[in-house]
Amino acid sequence: MSHSVSSGSPRPAVEKIDVGPGFVGIMFCPECNNMLYPREDKERKVLTYTCRNCEYAQQASNSCVYVNKILHKVNELTQINGDVVADPCLPRTEDHPCPKCGHRGAVFFQAQSRRGEEEMRLYYVCAAQNCNHRWTE
Repeated sequence: MSHSVSSGSPRPAVEKIDVGPGFVGIMFCPECNNMLYPREDKERKVLTYTCRNCEYAQQASNSCVYVNKILHKVNELTQINGDVVADPCLPRTEDHPCPKCGHRGAVFFQAQSRRGEEEMRLYYVCAAQNCNHRWTE
């Protein structure tokens, strides 16, 4: 059984769940309920969704086939410039050893945390040469 590309099907072949912009839903064949797969119609230069079981095909209404959203949290410690150890205006301490190298000299400063607008935190940067480890307590 072979079907040609149809521009208008009496039965909807798309089951979409709207979860925001860029969502690509899974489409199902109206003939046999198998999943439709994207395929390029090279002669007509259009994207179609085609059934691998019964060869049903329909033209795609959207050229987006796949969306890969990468969500990550920015570590606020990576935003601290390690060169702050050379700033003579910043206070220094020997009471908070570096958790990475154990060096006792560190520069520290207070800044607003990105986690909450009201929260202030102390940030430390190791003053050991070639360490520049950053931490907070």
